[in-house]
Parts: sequence; structure tokens; C-alpha cells
Amino acid sequence: MNTRRRIMLASGAGALATQWPLTASAQAFPSKPIRFVMPYPPGGSSEILARPIAQEMTKQLGTSVIIDFKPGGGTTIGADMIAKSAPDGYNIVMMLSAHAINATLMPKLPYDTVRDFAPITIAATLPLVVVVPAQSTIRSMADLLARARANPGKLTFASAGPGNTSHLSVEYLKSMLGLDMIHVPYKGSGPAIIGLLGGEVDFMFDSLSSSLPQIKGGKFRAIAMASAQRSRILPDVPTVAESGVPGFDVSVWYSVLAAAGTPAPIINKLHAEIVRAMRSPETKEKIEAAGYDIVGSSPEQAGEFIKAEIVRWSKVVKDSGATIN
Repeated sequence: MNTRRRIMLASGAGALATQWPLTASAQAFPSKPIRFVMPYPPGGSSEILARPIAQEMTKQLGTSVIIDFKPGGGTTIGADMIAKSAPDGYNIVMMLSAHAINATLMPKLPYDTVRDFAPITIAATLPLVVVVPAQSTIRSMADLLARARANPGKLTFASAGPGNTSHLSVEYLKSMLGLDMIHVPYKGSGPAIIGLLGGEVDFMFDSLSSSLPQIKGGKFRAIAMASAQRSRILPDVPTVAESGVPGFDVSVWYSVLAAAGTPAPIINKLHAEIVRAMRSPETKEKIEAAGYDIVGSSPEQAGEFIKAEIVRWSKVVKDSGATIN
């Protein structure tokens, strides 16, 4: 089952937040700027998705929605800031799949992944693309796998950081096929792309939106899609599953969260405004052109999906032996 369908089936509560009545307090919200925290460095896939949403919400709400970068700690610095912020809706964060992964990867998290956050929506999903430098002699996923089998412990792969989806997707592949490859973590997708461009590593599983400019510019070669289905943006690139690894399916999901205890009417209004922003013609075109699939799940669906993802990724983390204290 693909990621988008798992999200929409995560909760039996089918009512959309946009259909719920808003109280007077929610109708008055917001009365000051909203801070939209990005727990990653600039230039990554979270900013590519969040910036047009924030710009459209600013128009809709008549008050600024300000992107605020708080990278570090494998997303925990930005997440902790929101977990400990006032539960009033004026501080929200975009968390990726790493949010669910960290629940197992980091046993000493300064917050509880479920209890300390109020989910607003799973905004979108994005397939991962397997990329190599254009000058690489690796021309297909079959080439990459053959190289890895013939040279155990020598092939290197970049990631946006330990425990990131770009890291654990390869760990998942390694566990499925019994491969031995070397992980080279970077501090975000942007630095990892620079490392791959510079020939510091052999390949990377990267978010499509981050690598697409390099693919279109002829600097990266896309050899496979990690998702279950081919991308509409790169329809000629086969999936990993098509390339000899049946059942392989990894996509990145993007959630928007507030602090636990934020009143439901404010959560509902934020949900309505985020979904409206994503589906406005100009913003929708920008988001989909970058390879994202818009979801806009209800807060209940988002919460249940995140819980399910914590369970799903816990096995991959444990099998990989990865841990960060």
C-alpha cells in the first residue's frame, strides 16, 4: 500500500477539520505572526514545500507566516522548541518521517514524540530518488547493487543525517539484500548534495524535490525511485522494486505539528488554512512541479498515521543497529 493511501486510511474518523465549527477564539486567530519552524538547514525539501505554503497563508490570513530555521540534533532542536512552546498555535513545525524514526533512534529525546505534539496535518508525501554523480560509471540500480555485492564495505552513500529517511532507506535496502555499504552522514540534504556533487560519496537516496534541479541540470543521474510507483516527474526512471528488489517502498512524508494542548478550534483553523494554501492554484502548481503529492489529512488521521510510522520504522532502526544518544 503506498504512503498516501496509508495516511488516508490511518483513522476511521472521516470528518475533515474544515467541516467543524470554529469558536470565537479561533475566528480571532491569528492576531500576530505565526512562526513556522524548519528543523533542517535552508535549501532542503522541507523549505521547498513549506515556503510557498507560508507565502499563501500570509495572503489568506493577513498576517505573516515566518519561516524560521532551527537545524541540528537530527531535527530535535526545532521539535523541542515547539514541544515546549505556548500551546496557542503561533508556533508550528514541519516534521518529516524522521520524527517517527527518532522515537526509536534516540532513546533520550527531550520530548515525547506523540504526547507532546498536536498534529495538524500530513501535508504531503515525496518519493525518494536514487542519484549518482553524472560522471559515475553506475548507470542503473542493477549496476549499483552489483558494485555493492562485488565490493563489500567500499561503496559509500550520503544522507541528510543519521537516522534520516535518506539514511534508513539504505539500511532497509542493506537488510533486505544483505549488503555492506558505508554511511556518510551530512548536516542536511543541501550539504549532502554538495558532497555527492563533489564526488565525496558514490550515491544517495534523496528527496526528489532536493535533487530534481541537479537531475534536470545534468549534474546527477537518477537511477531509481524508492517509492512503489514511478514518479510523474521522472516517468522513465524505474523503481527500486522494478530493479530487482520486490516490495521496496519508501517515501518521505511531511507533517505540520503544534504544541500539545493547543485548542482544537485553533488546530482545525490551521488545518483549514494549510490545506487551502496547498490547493490554491499557484501554490499547488509549485508543490506538484517539485514532485510532492498533496495529502492534507485531518488532524486525527495525521496522529494515527504518525503512531503507525513509529511502529513501522522501529524495526528498521533496530535491525540497522543505529542509535543516537
